[in-house]
Amino acid sequence: MITQASQLAEYCQRAVTKPFLAVDTEFVRTRTLYPQLGLVQLYDGEQLALVDPLAVDDLSALTELLVNPSVVKVLHSCSEDLETFWTAMQVIPVPVFDTQFAAGLLNLGPSLGYAKLVEQRLGVSLDKGESRTDWLARPLSEQQLDYAANDVLYLHALYPQMAEEVAALGRTQWIFDEMAQLANKKRSELPDEYAYLNIKNNWQLKGKALLVLQELAKWRQQTAKTKNLALNFVFKEQFLLELAKRQPSQKNALFAVPGIPPQDVRRHGDELLGIIQRCQVVAPEHYPAKIERLIDYSAYKRVSQSIRQLCEGLATELSLPVEMLGSKKQINQLLKWLWFDLEEGKLTDLKPDLLCGWRGPLLQNGLSQIVGAIDHPGS
Repeated sequence: MITQASQLAEYCQRAVTKPFLAVDTEFVRTRTLYPQLGLVQLYDGEQLALVDPLAVDDLSALTELLVNPSVVKVLHSCSEDLETFWTAMQVIPVPVFDTQFAAGLLNLGPSLGYAKLVEQRLGVSLDKGESRTDWLARPLSEQQLDYAANDVLYLHALYPQMAEEVAALGRTQWIFDEMAQLANKKRSELPDEYAYLNIKNNWQLKGKALLVLQELAKWRQQTAKTKNLALNFVFKEQFLLELAKRQPSQKNALFAVPGIPPQDVRRHGDELLGIIQRCQVVAPEHYPAKIERLIDYSAYKRVSQSIRQLCEGLATELSLPVEMLGSKKQINQLLKWLWFDLEEGKLTDLKPDLLCGWRGPLLQNGLSQIVGAIDHPGS
């Protein structure tokens, strides 16, 4: 276990000379908004390092290694790892080769788990018994350390052959494109004032009630960030919606809302009532626009089915799972970006997946024929 900055610097100095590096993280995210980094596993083919980020007081050598363009970082299903690196260290590894994504490109399955991939490709059965460990606890047991080490030991062994097979298909850049797009998503953040757009059933509200929901969701988001608490540990989503509908003006009315725990009213009641009260004097012209829904568009079913058929045809030609090329979620993302005034991609300056990276050149012409010229609305 690496517990000192000097040990880490020494390891990174050697690892930077290697063409690729297996990387994994262990983190805890039970009550927090952001994942809490508990361990970083590294394997360069010669030496396996378990880095204790709770003990090492200077992680700059690791940061430099993670962004060194000459060393490919090999991870598996890396979305949460990238988020953890970003929130804990303000760094995102590059370039990244994700073995789960590579497995999809090789038509082994769209979201193959690490243990299954290792068993399929290397004939090794992994013990997943420590997956629910508290990685912030110290000391970690030998079993926990072995489990963590195995995550990079076999990852390193998977890479050479998978990289060769992906390269033979001419799809290596697809992986780097996909990971770069994922990194952009991890770095981007929806402004707090638009947090209400992610509240389930928000479309049921309009006018002043929607304004109240907007302000309550903004308060919850900011509180969660300040205290590093998961959103529903601040205040449950369904209660925000209920308060926006009822708009109580007194604390006893808050206690009367079904389901809201009394301790939540005691803890947050004054703030909640203050937010609701401030919304009462806002002029109607400042209310948020009514929430748009795809199912309210008459063309939605026809257009989404046409895009799905386009993706299915191309996926068959390319021997890809259709979910990798264009899932229902990604199709909906594109149509919201095209049709909605308030859409997350526009608010965070991110284009839809179907227009980005490796998918864009494959789908652009077909999509243009279905929905017309593909361009950022207003640009």
